[in-house]
Amino acid sequence: MLYKIKLGELVVTIPTIGFNVETFEYKNNKFTAWDIGGQEKIRSDVERIYEAKQVLRLIFEAEELTDTKLLVYANKQDHPNALSAEELREEMELSEVTKNSTHVQASIATTGEGIYEGLDWLIKAVTGELFS
Repeated sequence: MLYKIKLGELVVTIPTIGFNVETFEYKNNKFTAWDIGGQEKIRSDVERIYEAKQVLRLIFEAEELTDTKLLVYANKQDHPNALSAEELREEMELSEVTKNSTHVQASIATTGEGIYEGLDWLIKAVTGELFS
């Protein structure tokens, strides 16, 4: 998904082990995105969700991040066993992890569905348009 956003096209990649960080622009806004590894064969969804919750708790404990907005993609919505955006929000316990503004966006990276809607939400959240 990261390269679909950055390059505007689907790029065949090898599974991410560790993480990739990329910076890109969208609608005159600069973003830094983290693609965290977790291909099914490498780790289970349960392990990834638990790890994500722990990392997010640590991140949002930092005083300088009190106004940080969080966008999470519920990718692979075309897969039969994919968690919906709401199910992922509940599994990650986002309302407990942070009181900051969060959004879980359903997406399908291979088609681009939902990707830009998530970025549009983030732009509005950061600029205050969501709350005016």
